[in-house]
Amino acid sequence: MRCKAAAAMGLKAGGAGKLRLPSVVAAVARSRMMKLWVLRATTTVLLWTCLVQLTAVGETWGPRVLMGWPSCRTARLAMTGPVAEKAVLPPRRVYRNNGYLMVSCNGGLNQMRAAICDMVAIARHLNVTLIVPELDKTSFWNDPSEFQDIFDVEHFITSLRGEVRILRELPPRMKQRVEVGMFHSMPPISWSDISYYHNQILPLIQKHKVLHLNRTDARLANNGLPLDIQKLRCRVNYASLKFTPQIEELGRQVIRILRKNGPFLVLHLRYEMDMLAFSGCTEGCTREEADELTRMRYAYPWWKEKVIDSYVKRKDGFCPLTPEEIALVLRALEIDRSMQIYIAAGEIYGGKRRMASLTSAYPNVVRKETLLEPSDLRFFQNHSSQMAALDYLVSLESDIFVPTYDGNMAKVVEGHRRFMGFKKTILLDRKIIIDLVDRYKSGSLPWDEFSKLVKSVHANRMGSASRRTVIPDKPKEEDYFYANPQECLRDPNLLRAL
Repeated sequence: MRCKAAAAMGLKAGGAGKLRLPSVVAAVARSRMMKLWVLRATTTVLLWTCLVQLTAVGETWGPRVLMGWPSCRTARLAMTGPVAEKAVLPPRRVYRNNGYLMVSCNGGLNQMRAAICDMVAIARHLNVTLIVPELDKTSFWNDPSEFQDIFDVEHFITSLRGEVRILRELPPRMKQRVEVGMFHSMPPISWSDISYYHNQILPLIQKHKVLHLNRTDARLANNGLPLDIQKLRCRVNYASLKFTPQIEELGRQVIRILRKNGPFLVLHLRYEMDMLAFSGCTEGCTREEADELTRMRYAYPWWKEKVIDSYVKRKDGFCPLTPEEIALVLRALEIDRSMQIYIAAGEIYGGKRRMASLTSAYPNVVRKETLLEPSDLRFFQNHSSQMAALDYLVSLESDIFVPTYDGNMAKVVEGHRRFMGFKKTILLDRKIIIDLVDRYKSGSLPWDEFSKLVKSVHANRMGSASRRTVIPDKPKEEDYFYANPQECLRDPNLLRAL
């Protein structure tokens, strides 16, 4: 009976099992899903607990997931040294905006650099919004570089946010006004004091909302300005106008190569075709070269002086020294023959023929093109301002800086080296040098006497502390602010002693 009952029950159970199989499988599946969910939930809780604990300990040894995976640049910096902390930005200056100032700079790199500093100071004083300046693309060099191709635009904007509001471009509504011609464009008057901008320029900005200033070089006076204006010009020049990281890094690379081989002198040899054509200086040139330079001078209508007596101009000290002349001067100053001479300039007119005297006297003549691989410069070729930026960086760090002509780069580098602590800059008196060179070459002045006189003339022209010369009503003849920014020098006691 039991067997039959059991058999009967088994059959019944079996029959019923067949009927309930889907619900049994579902129950098992739900059980497994519940266990899996509990496992996942437990794991998640544990992971979050770990993360909270690690966060509490700090970022020093926390997992990467807390900070994000490092980029290639971060990894590279980690190998070379600790990553600098992010700079704390100054609070934005709050003021009632009087309008927008657009700026078109003209000239070469350092001519534009000084103009940018002036325009920031003017925008700050007038309480206007400055649009990132436009750089000259129509000069002799025909450089298509934009502001952000040469300067670190983000640093420029953020470092000055406590002084003036700077935008990359006009707001849409203002841009529409410009597109339909609802703005005013003009060149400001040269060497003006800040009252000119307050009394004549500010009303124009308030009237037109947008003012465009062109040809902005030398539009702010050297002297007679409030101290805060002068100090802001320096701040822009020496802190806010940083070159792009690519230019800065390549500049450091050139300096490392030079330093590896000892001290070096930077010679700003302004003996390029455009400079000679502009100045009308043809000393040592062939007849064909002199004719070529004259044709070039007439080809540029904005070069006002056309008929030039090269002989008279040279005698008056208004010509850049030739490679032959500067070789004699360096020897007279007893610059060591083994000294590296870095040429900060474009292509020298006359090429190797004109450089022969200099390279014979100083065999270690180098330039960025000979120190770097062509691949290092491939992104800078045909961009004269970017190449000039490299020379600027090397010039700042040189043991001695010698400009052969007092152009914009010579003046701005001179001032920057003064700001850095009166680094040795030999400021050549070209008028006296030409007289001494001609007397030496004619045989009327022996070498020892020539050398003695050259050293005597320049004993107090080495970039040391000096007061800026002020000539009322003749700003072009007085000392340039950017060559001697005395209001910004780090040791004012040096000036008080003069």
